[in-house]
Amino acid sequence: MKVPSTNCPQEASRPIAYRTSGHQHGPITRLMSPGDLGQSLKPFVLLDLIDVSSATMQAIAEMPLHPHSGIATVTLITEGHVRYEDPGKASGTLGYGGVEWMRAGGGVWHGKELSPGDAPRIQAFQLWLALPPHQENSAPVSRYIEAPRMPQAGPAHVIVGRHDGVQSPVPAPEGINYLLVTLRPGESWIYRPPAGHLIGWLAVAQGSLDAGTRLSSGEMAIFEPGQTSVTLTSSGKENAVFVLGSAVPHPYALHLGQYSVHTSAQALTAGERRIQELALKLREAGDRRTDSGSIPVFL
Repeated sequence: MKVPSTNCPQEASRPIAYRTSGHQHGPITRLMSPGDLGQSLKPFVLLDLIDVSSATMQAIAEMPLHPHSGIATVTLITEGHVRYEDPGKASGTLGYGGVEWMRAGGGVWHGKELSPGDAPRIQAFQLWLALPPHQENSAPVSRYIEAPRMPQAGPAHVIVGRHDGVQSPVPAPEGINYLLVTLRPGESWIYRPPAGHLIGWLAVAQGSLDAGTRLSSGEMAIFEPGQTSVTLTSSGKENAVFVLGSAVPHPYALHLGQYSVHTSAQALTAGERRIQELALKLREAGDRRTDSGSIPVFL
């Protein structure tokens, strides 16, 4: 049943072209991969919904270090909190709206830089962004941005890009918006994409949404390409928590490695070569574990 909008005017909403609940592997649900939906939603090329309880915390802790090149990752907390510790740089806590931004560029190894806090549940999205040629083999960057530093425009935290006059502190490529939104039951919100943002999608973490059709927690919806606004209403008895992405289309083919995404075969070869060089240096570095049990990103 459609819940009428009470907080925004009636406006035509953009149709949904496709929806998916992805594939679940333990506490991780893969909603989009570079080999499937990422081909049509690039620069958005991968999206995982991570939902960890005390019973599945060990599965996350046992995930191995792994490399990336050619992409940026955005790890966004939607419930609970995690700790980060990078000796000589920064330490702190990421809660709702807090972000780990990592531009892998020419190559990094990571996977254990965040450690669980004492919350009974941790929920997060991890998004991969394909980088343009001038950044895909550039020097890597790792940053942690705590929730109080993430700006807000209405119900939307501006995680990447610029929305409603508010600029994110995340140093992402131009032409990409990524928002975290919470709507109270019955509350409506309209997203009007910037010029050129022909790609649009959303994924629901909690609650349910009316987007012309009802979407439940764990679902991802891809909108028809275009500039039409997106009208959304929280349609359940609890808050609807979701992320929404829009972007100018990435004009390059995706060249895929096991953990890498590049714009050309040559760039992929360079990225994978750098990953192997870093693997040797990582072994030489020995035990890098911090007091909290985390292992900082290796750049």
